[in-house]
Amino acid sequence: MIGWIIALVVGGVAGWLASMVMNRNASMGIFWNIVVGCIGSLIGNAIAGPLLGITGSVQEFSLTGLIVAVIGAVVLLGVVNLIQRGKVR
Repeated sequence: MIGWIIALVVGGVAGWLASMVMNRNASMGIFWNIVVGCIGSLIGNAIAGPLLGITGSVQEFSLTGLIVAVIGAVVLLGVVNLIQRGKVR
C-alpha cells in the first residue's frame, strides 16, 4: 500500500519536473503530472534498462528512480508535442 502512495508522489514530482523542462507546466494539472510521471517511469525503465543497465522504480524512492522517471516523462511529453503541434518545444 505504501509503495503505491510513494509511486503517486514521486510520479507527480517527476511529471512536474518534466513539464517544467518542456514548458508545459501551465497546461497540466496535478493529475496529469502524476500520470505523465508514472508513465514516464515505465518509458524511462524501458529505455535505460536494456541500453544502460540502469533501472529505478518509483514505488521505492531512490534518486535513480526519480531521474529515470523524469527522463521518461520528458520523452513522453516530447512525443505528445510532436503529435499535437508537429514540433518539439
